[in-house]
Amino acid sequence: MGINLEEFNKLRDELQICNACELFMTRKNVVFGDGNPNAKILLIGEAPGECEDNTGLPFVGRGGKLLTEMLKEIGLKREEDYYIINMLKCRPPQNRDPRPNEMKACSKYLQRQIELIDPEIIVCVGRIAAMQLIKPDFKVTKEHGEFFEKDGRIYMGTFHPAAILRNMMQKPFAMEDLKKLKEYIDIHKYK
Repeated sequence: MGINLEEFNKLRDELQICNACELFMTRKNVVFGDGNPNAKILLIGEAPGECEDNTGLPFVGRGGKLLTEMLKEIGLKREEDYYIINMLKCRPPQNRDPRPNEMKACSKYLQRQIELIDPEIIVCVGRIAAMQLIKPDFKVTKEHGEFFEKDGRIYMGTFHPAAILRNMMQKPFAMEDLKKLKEYIDIHKYK
């Protein structure tokens, strides 16, 4: 059926004027999302970084470029095959971890994005997203690449590309996760 673009754009407009937490005071841009909103795969990270705040687009810095390249390696293109967002829509200062009150303030927007996009598969990019969306005690080093069924959707957690850049030994594990994701997509014909 496809996404309700009127509702999607209304949510985007609503976010532009959001002041639900103190992050609105330091943001340059709200980072809504990017990719194909009709895709059945949704990637969710924790929060925008400096490059994302400057451009208004998610995952466009060094880590984002790495993630985009890794996804291309398995045959997934942002503009066609997935949509990518963050739990927070504004950058925390110095890229610190999101605070509970900030995540709570953004949670209604996150839930609305998930409802509107209506993905079959949600990939949690990084520990914080996986702990919020899969389970509070999610251990990315142990449970990355595992599939979880929740609320009628399939979830998977994997390493955040910023963490991979800090420790390149994690990249092969993340690539294996993405290959498992691609296999799952192909078997279930989500593309």
